[in-house]
Amino acid sequence: MKLQEVLSLPVLAGTRIVAGQSGLDRDVRWVHISDLPDMLPWVQAGQLVLTAGYAWPQNEDRQRELVHALATHGLSAIGLAVPHFFDHFSAAVREEANRVHLPLLEIPWNVPFSQITEETHRAILAEQYRVIERSEAIHRALTRSALEAGSLQELALTLSKLIQRTIIFVDEGGKVLATAANVPGENMVEDSIERSGRVLDFFAYLEQQGYLQTLRTRSEPLQLAAFPDLDFVECILCPIRLQEELIGLVCVFEGDRELNELDVRAAEHAAIVAALYIAHQRELTSIEARFGYTFLDSLLEGRFDSHPYALERARLLGFDPEGSYRVGLLIIDEPLPLSREGFLRRERLIEKLRQRLRFLNVLPLVSATLNQCPFLLPEKCAGERVWSALKEDGVSLAFGLPYVGVAGVQRSYREVQSVISSIPANSLYYYETLLLPRVLVGDQAAQHTFVEALLGRLKQQRNGHVLVETVLQWALAGFRTAVVAEQLGIHPKTLQYRLTKASEQGGIDLNDPNVRFRLQLSAHLLSLQDHLRPSS
Repeated sequence: MKLQEVLSLPVLAGTRIVAGQSGLDRDVRWVHISDLPDMLPWVQAGQLVLTAGYAWPQNEDRQRELVHALATHGLSAIGLAVPHFFDHFSAAVREEANRVHLPLLEIPWNVPFSQITEETHRAILAEQYRVIERSEAIHRALTRSALEAGSLQELALTLSKLIQRTIIFVDEGGKVLATAANVPGENMVEDSIERSGRVLDFFAYLEQQGYLQTLRTRSEPLQLAAFPDLDFVECILCPIRLQEELIGLVCVFEGDRELNELDVRAAEHAAIVAALYIAHQRELTSIEARFGYTFLDSLLEGRFDSHPYALERARLLGFDPEGSYRVGLLIIDEPLPLSREGFLRRERLIEKLRQRLRFLNVLPLVSATLNQCPFLLPEKCAGERVWSALKEDGVSLAFGLPYVGVAGVQRSYREVQSVISSIPANSLYYYETLLLPRVLVGDQAAQHTFVEALLGRLKQQRNGHVLVETVLQWALAGFRTAVVAEQLGIHPKTLQYRLTKASEQGGIDLNDPNVRFRLQLSAHLLSLQDHLRPSS
């Protein structure tokens, strides 16, 4: 209960606050009466200490020392009965109390301390009972929400409405699993959700300050002060744990009201319900895997339905729908159908693959089909780091091109499937490595991929078709600027401007001999398809 609320009780109606007004937001846990000459051993943090002044020091220096020591003990306030032994707190005491932000109260002598303690304790107990009662109601509502709605997003929305706070559920790596903003004034938090980089900055700060390490080893919530540099307000972080594993956090952000004990309890309830929900989802996934209906299989085979519930489960499994992935294909040289030895070898290699992915901080999304084991690898992770742990006789590894999203994963899988017959044994190969030979032998699908890999990004830009046309004409003219400018009927400086924009927006280095070769080849391929007329 806040000191300001205690002072609003009828029994303290005549009380004067004579110093330390800046500390009125302190919590009062209990009321203690003391008139001992040395009261320090008998007081505790959070107490409102009442004294008649009988044993209060007469010397002002000793009074200052006592006030400073009591403030160090974390007292909520000191109440002095006046006038009797003292008419008022001395000026020296008031000065020291203001310096250490310790409220000083002057209570009329005719108000019994017993009445103050009785009414204050009754109010504190009533507040605690209200918090417990409200906390139980929140727990029931969250449990009902998880059972009826069946998603973390619904759980976040329910919690936000119950406690009027902005809520974020994140996994152990800082990826947002669900969010709900209830207070309009908390746009900074909503913006950070939309820009995931802000959340990652937030997590980097937590890691740097050691907060994440603390959360990995405890089950209790952690309340953190505001981070002005990151535009984050004060918040409560509550670990979501399954046995000894930290699998995520419930983040409760302060709004117009200060965070309180009810918010802490609500975060704890939400963490328990979220852990049960995630455990249930993992069990479902395990069952699906045993029956061959794994998430990755449905993703690769085009059976994945991108509705919000499915996408949430995908994130829980480690798949980021906005991330860029290659599909890797581990190919084992074993005759079909697999013998018992072949099956055991495949399972051993799958386990090695899973361990390697975990070592690389990648959640393993792996499947198995006959003598092939497809898996997902984020674009930022080099395939060589996977291959170094798997290479052995009779094993090859191939990767498709990296793409974003569900459709991109399916495309990468089709690519890697198309080059299986071209991959030598005991080798690591990328689709782009085998692309040029297939282009040269007339593979139309390879030709399309070759051109798209070079110019696809540029095509998507504003006026991209003009820039693509320009660089292709430039390539067909042997990269002679004056000739191309004349053919296009534009000024050479305009041509140079277009080439610079094409390089920047398309992410291609037009001075690179290899890029120039690919541009010329793309131009000739398109001209053969009547998409571009070659220059004379």
